[in-house]
Amino acid sequence: MSTPAPAVPVPLYGPEHAADPQRSWDLLRQQGPIGVGEIDPDVLVYVVTDPRTALTLLQDTDTWSKDSRHWMHLVPQDSPVRPNIEYRRSLFFTDGPEHAHLRRVITDSLALLDPRHVREVTRRFADALLQHFAPTGEADLVGQYAQQLPPMILNALFGGLDEQAPQLHAILAALMSTDLAAKAEGEQALGAYLNTLLGAKLAQRGPDLTSWFIDHPNQLSAQHVGEQIVITDGAAYPTLAGLITNALVRLLSDKSYRGTLTTGTLTIEAAIDEALWNDPPLAMYSLHFPRRDVDLGGIRIPAGAPVMVSYAAANTCPHANASSGGHRSGIKAHLAFAAGPHACPARKTALLIAASAIERLVSYLPDIQLAVPREQLTYQPGPFYRLLTALPCRFTPLAPQAQRTPQSSTSGTPPLPTPGRPPVPA
Repeated sequence: MSTPAPAVPVPLYGPEHAADPQRSWDLLRQQGPIGVGEIDPDVLVYVVTDPRTALTLLQDTDTWSKDSRHWMHLVPQDSPVRPNIEYRRSLFFTDGPEHAHLRRVITDSLALLDPRHVREVTRRFADALLQHFAPTGEADLVGQYAQQLPPMILNALFGGLDEQAPQLHAILAALMSTDLAAKAEGEQALGAYLNTLLGAKLAQRGPDLTSWFIDHPNQLSAQHVGEQIVITDGAAYPTLAGLITNALVRLLSDKSYRGTLTTGTLTIEAAIDEALWNDPPLAMYSLHFPRRDVDLGGIRIPAGAPVMVSYAAANTCPHANASSGGHRSGIKAHLAFAAGPHACPARKTALLIAASAIERLVSYLPDIQLAVPREQLTYQPGPFYRLLTALPCRFTPLAPQAQRTPQSSTSGTPPLPTPGRPPVPA
């Protein structure tokens, strides 16, 4: 058996789920710590909603495999969820020594990033975006800020030229689209982008992630370097955009956070932490398959059946809240970045980028506020991500001569030099 029995599957896609995901999590919880969810019509998975059960799964690599190849024949070729669950030679779908081999390249390379440089790059590109809409007095912080900023940063950290950033943005947006023709165009454009980037770095290394991937002692081929760039960019783009906006919703709608801008009583990091607990941008993932029939959380899971973890449901599990007195904000035990050997290796970098992006926005536009009630905000449909469709805001228009620039930026915002260090030894 390689798919759950269709026992009261809970739809985890479409407008109803997008409007009220907690209703979906509650329906799953009625089935126990693991329920049956439908991530697309007739595509069923087991969904873990209990945090302890989730940790048991995420930390047990002997029982569970990440390889999805045996199951993909049950997922239609045109299913919008297929790109997120189809096997690639990457951290998300490999096991054992192969996974460790690939993960080491990424973790070692991320460790070479200077946090000061990451912060400065974020602020530099944030300013470039802010300068476009600051004089207007209004903006959609999804389309005009949060979706555009991550590709600019990622392109720079991987050593791309600034003029390549719009190309990467278009590619990642196409790959996230539910339009199959757009996805196909995005895949083709991605190949051209990678060929240009890899060609430049193979010819001349720089102090950037692509060069560090190439020079890592684990000696990935150029093709495998490209695959790791794709998986890193593809994972970072929606989650960074979602984390920035989901935290901004709290910052701009909660009076206790609005005081942050002047009194410092609550930090931007606290708003980010609240978003990670209650509205993680990656709401559900961690696809696993048991190597044999297994009992998990009192539920018998047959060998080869797909099991996913709802980070959002686990974080908001009422049993977990009760066991900790209902006060978990500030405790970094949420599952928004997963856990165990397959936990997100870019957690620190992601948090730094999100905090820097929000800090720059609210310092640039200190009286920014939501243009609509929070209850009117809508989210994209889909089982995996919790992403706003738009975040309309208004603020006092900022005259061009009054626009701020970071002290370390220069006219024309040229690319910043990255402090370089040698690759990590084996």
